[in-house]
Amino acid sequence: MPTPVVAIVGRPNVGKSTLFNRLAGERISIVEDKPGITRDRIYASSEWLDHKFRMIDTGGIEVGEEDEILYRIREQAELAMHEADVIIFLVDGQDGVTNADKEVAQILYRTRKPIVLAVNKLDNPKMMQTIYDFYELGFGEPFGISTSHGTGLGDMLDEVAKNFPEDYDASYPEDVIKVSMIGRPNVGKSSLVNALLGEERVMVSEIAGTTRDAVDTEFVYDDQDYVLIDTAGMRKRGKVYENTERYSVMRAMSAIERSDVCCLVINAEEGIIEQDKKIVGYALEAGRAIIILVNKWDVLEKNDKTAIEFEKQIRKEFPFMPWAPVLFVSAKTKQRVHKILGMVKTASEHHSMRIPTSTVNSIIEDAVTMIAPPTDKGRKCRVYYTTQVAVRPPSFAVFVNDPELMHFSYQRYLENKLRDSFGFEGTPIKLFIRKRKQDEKN
Repeated sequence: MPTPVVAIVGRPNVGKSTLFNRLAGERISIVEDKPGITRDRIYASSEWLDHKFRMIDTGGIEVGEEDEILYRIREQAELAMHEADVIIFLVDGQDGVTNADKEVAQILYRTRKPIVLAVNKLDNPKMMQTIYDFYELGFGEPFGISTSHGTGLGDMLDEVAKNFPEDYDASYPEDVIKVSMIGRPNVGKSSLVNALLGEERVMVSEIAGTTRDAVDTEFVYDDQDYVLIDTAGMRKRGKVYENTERYSVMRAMSAIERSDVCCLVINAEEGIIEQDKKIVGYALEAGRAIIILVNKWDVLEKNDKTAIEFEKQIRKEFPFMPWAPVLFVSAKTKQRVHKILGMVKTASEHHSMRIPTSTVNSIIEDAVTMIAPPTDKGRKCRVYYTTQVAVRPPSFAVFVNDPELMHFSYQRYLENKLRDSFGFEGTPIKLFIRKRKQDEKN
């Protein structure tokens, strides 16, 4: 099953985005002391002890307001609640129980979802006694927290984790390659799934947004087990008018997280637009292997340079992933569809490739000998040794004398040397620059 989803809900200016950022471990949501700053749902992954989950930060619920923006904020929050397995209802301990809190509580009662009530802004321990006032909201024991100081979050998260579905961590066997089709609506994702499977296993329609849910299809090809995940198309925010289609974004992102390889499907007729970059950004953030499929290739008028020029445009628009292979296909005529799974398998193998430390060090040492690391004001960066620390994606720790001296361009140079030696086609590589401790040796 997909990773559990936790929605953070409450009236404006109670600290939802601050809590979200602290649990995410980085400053993702905009934090400003003004109501209504967070207007759309924002997503991030987090974990507590052995539990991984996905969070949704929502705009504050303003009940009774007729303003269009406030209406949309309330609508987004309700959609987030619909998607969530557990809801954190955040209130302001300094304000006490307000009428707005009671009205939000009435909305939460109707969700029939597990609710964890968190009383925020209890920065002073003497204020903890005020949490008893919040029992009247009807959600059981309130948890006193301070998002600014990070206190009380452990007990709150323990309660959140208790409400996760028991079988949420069920997964496919390790040797199964999980593939998701991602992209904007109506680019042909479902049609490509059907072309690959050779039968109508997924509903196909010319109406944008037909696929509402992520659909898993298991099959075997050339003695390899696969799971194909057909996802709902991601449409640019502000362009989505149908509530049920809004649900698709969260499900598509969950599908990305469950995948080993993501196939970004682009419409050859429309070319590349900004939304394509945003969509593939979700897959990059999750560290997934990526293949670019240009669908509907059969409808273009082509000459002997069309494919070359189109790929040049792809490389120009996606300069951050020159390692992603490109394949021009047609779900309708099945042109080159038979090559997709071979590329997927290669990308998956490279995504999980592990290189012996001695071999990695040999490559990096040669690279350093050819081009020395950068210097800054007479200080020279020294690379001591490198080791692979993870796979999916391949991740390497590079130990140096001072991480601040390691320029981004030199990191890219080292990454390219690793790719020259091992390929890593279709997968991102992560380099972690670490300071070598005094007691460590080469």
